[in-house]
Amino acid sequence: MKQKTLKGSFSLCGKGLHTGLSLTVTFNPAPENTGYKIQRIDLEGMPTIEAIAENVIDTQRNTVLGKDETFRVSTVEHGLSALYAMGIDNCLIQVNGPEFPILDGSAIQYVEKIQEVGIEEQNAPKDWYVIRKKIEVKDEQTGSCITILPDDAFSITAMCSFESKFINSQFATLDSPLKYEEEIARARTFVFVRDIEPLLQANLIKGGDLDNAIVIYERQTTQERLDMLADMLHVEHRDATDLGYIQHKPLMWENECTRHKLLDVIGDMALIGKPIKGRIIATRPGHTINNKFARQMRKEIRKHEIQAPVYDPNDEPVMDVNRIRELLPHRYPMQLVDKVVSLGPNTIVGIKNVTANEPFFQGHFPEEPVMPGVLQIEAMAQCGGLLVLNMLEEPERWSTYFMKIDGVKFRQKVVPGDTLIFKVDLLAPVRHGVSSMKGYIFVGDRIVAEATFTAQIVKNK
Repeated sequence: MKQKTLKGSFSLCGKGLHTGLSLTVTFNPAPENTGYKIQRIDLEGMPTIEAIAENVIDTQRNTVLGKDETFRVSTVEHGLSALYAMGIDNCLIQVNGPEFPILDGSAIQYVEKIQEVGIEEQNAPKDWYVIRKKIEVKDEQTGSCITILPDDAFSITAMCSFESKFINSQFATLDSPLKYEEEIARARTFVFVRDIEPLLQANLIKGGDLDNAIVIYERQTTQERLDMLADMLHVEHRDATDLGYIQHKPLMWENECTRHKLLDVIGDMALIGKPIKGRIIATRPGHTINNKFARQMRKEIRKHEIQAPVYDPNDEPVMDVNRIRELLPHRYPMQLVDKVVSLGPNTIVGIKNVTANEPFFQGHFPEEPVMPGVLQIEAMAQCGGLLVLNMLEEPERWSTYFMKIDGVKFRQKVVPGDTLIFKVDLLAPVRHGVSSMKGYIFVGDRIVAEATFTAQIVKNK
């Protein structure tokens, strides 16, 4: 899959939930590998911040990105949730104030605008991070927990428990981002009446009303106190004995509040900086645990900056040893690729099973067998040769030869019993019979060697 951006720009206007200011946010196309960036166009110099987990400075009631007290952008999670779920990889977001407008408290208007302007595929490959093992972050005090498990695609389940008879325990699931618009995007933010006064005292929710939030009145208070809160929020008075949900539009789903929690989790996961293939299970999620998890994921990604390809020995090879011999002139003991398991226009993944019977182990070294580094690079180059020769008519009439090798790094020993996984990418189209490639060798999830090399394709005499 390729990276994606917007085909054009779009703007949305409304008031800020916490500031009450009239705000405009504009989403613009961005070049490949930009990620999400947010620009405060109302500040001097129009500074920009990268939308990543490390730049989150507050998670009290929403996700706030910032550098200092001057440059802050809050309530970003709904817009980022829509971008992530709709498959947008690169976007420059401009806002003329300290937060995104709350709109109707959901993400549906962002989704509709994205569909209206359209999505454009870019040339760079989509930079998935594939989950290979269970990763979990817990908060023992709150009981919150975010777990991610290996899966073939992105999916998420949220489970919430509230001290309320109206929404005690609920769960919501998104099995595919393709269902985001239908099942999640319209879920609105919510607040309990018991929390409104502390929020107002904290100088928040100045723009809150019954059009942009679900209000849950589940603990009876005095009529005088409820009237005071209604006046502070500029909404009509309500009978203090009438408990339940308060909003202008009825609930979209019985579990709308938990669906909104799921929407928020996706928005906070967007701050990981890469699309994820894995299944998230969020128990009692909130912005604080969400951000803690996103930061942990970014640490995991840095540890595995280049991920090993997925290799299942049960899958049928794309090229078996007989097909390899049709393309390459190498024979025993110099044929160093056993099979090819993945082949694309610019990428190939090959396999070499290293056994104790390899002839080079007799002298390298008898007491401590180690595969020579030069043969590792040769094997990687053979894999690259299969990639370019497969593009030719009558490939058996051509051979590839090294012209240059750069940036060679060996990170650990290769020994008998290792299965080498080669991943080789074309760095540029083949021109005048010359091809430049970047290759990696993995054992399991670990890189053992890498190199950049240039080869020439020559017709056999």
